[in-house]
Amino acid sequence: MGKKNYINWLSVLGPGIITAALVFGPSKMTITSKMGADFSYSLIWTIIVAIFFMMIFTNMSARIGQCNRESLLTLIRKKTGKFGSLFIGIGIFLVATSFQAGNSTGLGIAIGEATETDARIWIILFNVLGILLLFFRSFYKLMEKVMLALVLLMLLCFTVTAIVVRPALSDVFSGIKPSIPEGSTGLIIAFIASCFSLVGAFYQSYLVQEKRKSQGRDVDTKDHAQLSSTIGIVILGLMSAVVLICAATVLHPQGIRVNSASEMGMALEPLFGSLASDLFFIGLFGASFSSLVGNATLGGSMLGDALGFPNGLDNRKVKICIAVVMLFGAGIAIAFGKLPLELIVLAQSVTIFLVPFIGISIYWIGNSEEIMGDKKNNTFQRIAGLIGICLVIFLAITNFNVLFL
Repeated sequence: MGKKNYINWLSVLGPGIITAALVFGPSKMTITSKMGADFSYSLIWTIIVAIFFMMIFTNMSARIGQCNRESLLTLIRKKTGKFGSLFIGIGIFLVATSFQAGNSTGLGIAIGEATETDARIWIILFNVLGILLLFFRSFYKLMEKVMLALVLLMLLCFTVTAIVVRPALSDVFSGIKPSIPEGSTGLIIAFIASCFSLVGAFYQSYLVQEKRKSQGRDVDTKDHAQLSSTIGIVILGLMSAVVLICAATVLHPQGIRVNSASEMGMALEPLFGSLASDLFFIGLFGASFSSLVGNATLGGSMLGDALGFPNGLDNRKVKICIAVVMLFGAGIAIAFGKLPLELIVLAQSVTIFLVPFIGISIYWIGNSEEIMGDKKNNTFQRIAGLIGICLVIFLAITNFNVLFL
């Protein structure tokens, strides 16, 4: 494969890679670290389940973006009226804005603890850098390159760390068989709910359309969009699995519990020296910064589309919405040092009612012959998608009981 073909092939991966980077943030690393530290390899099967359903809905969303010039919110607006699109768009903006403080905090901790400096310095620096990225002429192309570099960096760091800690492959494969160890239900629900991210899947259609615009196309007739989303979600699953395996190999035998991804990095150092710890912190930085930029872009884009601004990341009003998400997250992280409980409750409350509606909307549009033509969902996608929606509704009911009852 020539250098030019190799670069073009990597470029095809853009939308899927951005979604993987968006979903795999510091909170995902914390959950997967706890899964491995508390329950060894026994919860690897949950990654397979979450990735399967995430792939179904991300591919569905990618096809919608591939086959239409209008945005997914616009298509929903035509089907349900203005209320439906406003509910989803503003809801996603509120969730993204609420959790942006967590991304800023994770980024500050990742570098602050590795360099023994004040985390607030890095929160300010990298949010300023994220806002500056908005001023580049083709923001999507730049974001695609940054996300690709960060995801490859994460994958390299976590894979090398896993090689250093030397897990037993027989033990790793034993975790594929489903089991629910006592006390693991909360982590299983938290991981599936966060990894099977219908908000991230929803945004895939926008990324596919941005990719098409950057290449000067009208409607994409090739299946690059689905290939991109599939590879991106597989990478998301690999990164989750590698972090879990590292925690299961190193921390579980010692009975070490972790409450954050940075604690996982520090726990590696006594046994494996600075190499494993430094690699893990570099990976944590990649996860935090990519999620910070991706989450803000998602929230700002959805708000802009809901308010009727021209769709596109190069639109000035959309860029202002993205900057608002970044500024809000940085301000909360600096003022409180972490995500306040009230914002967690707000984000979870909105998510409980929002996510099932997002799943149903993607499924509905994907099944519409009027909108999708011969690219509508096939029998397998309809059955798998319906099971996925039932799973999402079950998770929403469970979270509602935990949060309010």
